[in-house]
Amino acid sequence: MNGRNEVMGRVAGGTALPSLRAALALDAVASGAAGVVMLAGAGMLAKLLGLPATLLTVAGAVLLPFALAVGLLARQTHPSRGLAWAVVGVNEAWVVASVVLLLSGWVAPSTLGVAFVLAQAAVVAVFAVLQALALRRGAE
Repeated sequence: MNGRNEVMGRVAGGTALPSLRAALALDAVASGAAGVVMLAGAGMLAKLLGLPATLLTVAGAVLLPFALAVGLLARQTHPSRGLAWAVVGVNEAWVVASVVLLLSGWVAPSTLGVAFVLAQAAVVAVFAVLQALALRRGAE
């Protein structure tokens, strides 16, 4: 492969998909950014979203080392398939936990808070799908 095709694969119909390394890198950047925002803005976000500041702080604190680990994996020329599948599993668990959080009654988020939780879960689900597809294609 060369040029754009080193980063993007193709599926039926010509739709471009990112390589495993690109999908991991996108995940790392988004997770790191979300972690910083949640940690730095937990108090303000708590008021806006109707979510506990402690929940946002803990989520942010969890995301930062995750982002670092995923970023390091993405930098490898040949990322470990086992570790990449672990990232997919963690992402899937995050999505499930997000939905459970909303359905459990443990929190009483505002409408914006519900949208926030669902939006971030959807983004994480997209990362999990892109990573899994890249792993199944054998695309590094």
